[in-house]
This record gives sequence, C-alpha cells and structure tokens, in this order.
Amino acid sequence: MDPILLGKGLTDDIPVTLLPKYGNRHGLVAGATGTGKTVTLMTLAEGFSRLGVPVFMADVKGDVAGLAVAGDGNEKVLQRAAQIGVADYAPGASPVVFWDLYGKLGHPVRTTVSEMGPTLIGRILELNDTQSGVLDIAFKLADDRGLLLLDLDDLRALLALVAEERKAVSAEYGLVSAQSVAAIQRALLRLAQDGGEGFFGEPALELADVMRVNHDGRGVIGILAADQLILKPRLYATFLLWLLSELFENLPEVGDLDKPRLAFIFDEAHLLFDDAPPALQQRIEQVVRLIRSKGVGVYFCSQFPDDVPDDILGQLGNRVQHALRAYTPRDQKAVKTAAETFVPNPKLDVAATLSQLGTGEALVSTLQDKGVPSPVQQTMVAPPRCRMGAISEAERNQVRAASPLGPRYDQAVNRESATEMLAARAQAAADGAQAPPARRGGGKQAPAQEEGGFGKAVNDVLFGTGRRQGVIEASSKQAARTITNQIVRGILGGLFGGRKR
Repeated sequence: MDPILLGKGLTDDIPVTLLPKYGNRHGLVAGATGTGKTVTLMTLAEGFSRLGVPVFMADVKGDVAGLAVAGDGNEKVLQRAAQIGVADYAPGASPVVFWDLYGKLGHPVRTTVSEMGPTLIGRILELNDTQSGVLDIAFKLADDRGLLLLDLDDLRALLALVAEERKAVSAEYGLVSAQSVAAIQRALLRLAQDGGEGFFGEPALELADVMRVNHDGRGVIGILAADQLILKPRLYATFLLWLLSELFENLPEVGDLDKPRLAFIFDEAHLLFDDAPPALQQRIEQVVRLIRSKGVGVYFCSQFPDDVPDDILGQLGNRVQHALRAYTPRDQKAVKTAAETFVPNPKLDVAATLSQLGTGEALVSTLQDKGVPSPVQQTMVAPPRCRMGAISEAERNQVRAASPLGPRYDQAVNRESATEMLAARAQAAADGAQAPPARRGGGKQAPAQEEGGFGKAVNDVLFGTGRRQGVIEASSKQAARTITNQIVRGILGGLFGGRKR
C-alpha cells in the first residue's frame, strides 16, 4: 500500500512519508499561526481519503471546507508539486460530508442527553462538584423511574421533578439543595441561548455515518463547521471528546491493520485539556492509548507541542512541527520542548531551525519500519489537490444537496420521552384528584361504580386505579427502565461504571 506523501526532505533530499500501517499510532501537527498547519492537515486528510480511510475533522476557520472543491492548479502550486515529486498531481476534490451542531452549514449533529451522560453535560454547563453531584442524582432518578432523556426539555422536566420531590429524593439518593437545582437550570438556559438546544435530540448521530467510504473506494471526509462553535470552547471540546469516546466504546478490537479504520483530527486541541480535572484528563489519556487497537488514529493540532499533556504527547508517534517564533519565555520553552521530542538528525540543528522555517515548511518525523521514529527532516510540505481556501455558499449547498445523509438527519424527530411522560402522569394525578370519592358502607353505589360492573374490574386490573398500578402501566414502566438503562452514557459512564446499551 502506497504511503502518504507529506513532502520532500530538505535535509537529506528524500521523500517524507507516513506509512498507512502506522497511521493509527496517532500524531501531532503544531506550529504558530500562519505557518501552514491547515494546509498540512488538508494534505494529510486527502492522503488518508485516497487510501480509503474515512476522516473526521473540524473546520475552525472555514478554509478546511476547500477539501470539497478542486484547486485552481495555479502555476506556483504545480511547480511546488513537481519540485517535491508528487506523482500524477492534478487538482481534484475529495468526497466530503458537512456537519454542523447548529444545523446551518451542514447536516445537524445530535446526540441524546442520556447518551452524553451527566459527566460530560456537567462539563459543558461548567458545573461545580456539588452541582455535578446533583446532576448525577437526577440521572439516577430518571433511570429508576423509567424516564427517557432525549433533549434539554426532558432534562428541564427532570430537574423540576427533583425540585418538587426534593425531600424524598434527598432521603433516598443524597442531599439535593434547591440552590444547586436552580444553578443547573440557569446553566441550561445559558446553553440554550448559546445555540446548544439543537444539539440534544434525535435522530442521533450514527458512527457508521462518520466512517463512510465512497463508491470509488475513497474515504469520506466529515467536516464539522466550527467557526461559530469554537466561540463556545467547552461545547466544542466536549462534543469532540464525546465522539471520540463513542468510537472507543463501540468499535471492536482489531489490532494493527494495514491502514486505520478512521483518522480523527482534533484541531485546537488545547481546548480539550484546558481546565480539565485530573480524573478526566486521565481518562482521555486512557482512551487515546487504547483506541489505537480499534483502528482509530487521533491527530492533535495546536500551536505549541506542550499544549498536549506529556502522558498523551508520548503516545503521538507521527510529528509535524511548523515554525515557532521564540519571542517570549513561553515561546522559548515551547521551542525547547519541540526540539527534545524529535529523534535527532546530525545534519540538523532542530532548535535553531524551528524559528527559521518558512510557511509551508515543517520538521517531520514519522514511524517507519518496525515502528521506529525516523530522524527529523526539514520538509517542504506537499500541496493538497483541493482548494486552499474557503468555498462559497452555493458550492457548500451543492455538496450538501448531493449528500445521501440529508433525509436521515436534516429533519428532527420528537418522540415520547421524559417531558411527555411526566406531563401525562401529572394529568392522570390531577384527573384522579378531581374524581368523586366512592361512598362508604351500605347504600346506593356511585354512578361510575354502577356503570362499571365486570368491565370496570377488568379495566382496573389492566390500567390500574388511583391507589395501584395496572398490568399495562407496570409493564410499560419496566420496559422504559430497561431501555433507559441500556442507553450509552459516554466516555466516563462506560469507563467508570460499565457501559450500558
């Protein structure tokens, strides 16, 4: 299988490649703003796609969408391709599917409240430990009462139930304060105002639609519109972390393959680790370490290599380091860190070269035979075949209209869940309270009892009375509990307590 050509080594005048069989050993693309990181990511995505490997990546600045349109093939790009030795270079588009949490620039991306689970939702809402504990209790109450949590309305209805029955809930599950419930409700209001309402609901994203291969054998590149999403960094990072955890929890073990099953590119990776509690960071490290055996390669992209914690940085076998400008003590430390992470090349002063690299140049080291990192090479990065820039609204709409996933995701579905179930129970309770009481002792029966007879007795057995459940109600509650308990709870729900499906 042909390797992915990343560029030409200027140090030893050799092709610099990434071997497909080590594509699942993860990677890092780093460098200062304006040094060519995005173009490198596009070259990498195109290379994986041509090998038949699906790719999922975020479009933070809007120019990654150019993968969907052929480049203009200008003379400068053609000269660079010839100089590097790109075989059969010709402008061309890649198969692309656009996604958008807000549903404006791509197919809507949704998940259910139950699938994401209380831990990740608590991180999106920026809850403190006490408030997160109350959210855990609320989810446990939903499980025990057979309440299906799909969207934010369901979570609001659940919190209202917790507030209404606060004393009983506190006695059974642990202390719940009215202040904590109110704080969670306010955080939900902020999330809804920030546009997060549409993210929770159905139809939920299916992993198979992220891992598609085109009719011509090329991997489909899923591009998440993130130019607005990045303004809400917690939501952006938590969504990508949720998707990574879903891959980890659902994909089977496959060991080392000839090529990855999916390349997952995490742009602005520092947002994943900013303010992450130690327990969460430890779980991220565990997922990154273990997901390799499931055929997924994770590629982090950030400005500085030390944006990624050392325990995770040590697992990234393929490195592309663009220029770093050592203007501040922070920059100087980053240059030193980057230089120390490469396999030395006697012909190259890494620390000095890092601050002298031009746009479109990088220091590259990838895993070669037997998984051994190659000596670092100063590399002229190969140009992608697509457009290196943003696309027009008409071009985006054309790509989106041709996607086969529109009928599945573009229209939201609102089936019965906690909101409707709690409303129905409240209505039934109100109707029961308004019913006339039965007479005690002898004498004439109430009209309802007179008209009931044997039919009313059967009705009571099946549908219950105000004092006890009927067979149908009890069965439906048990089925609802079973379904809800099997819903995926995301990364930490799976790792801490065992995944429930």
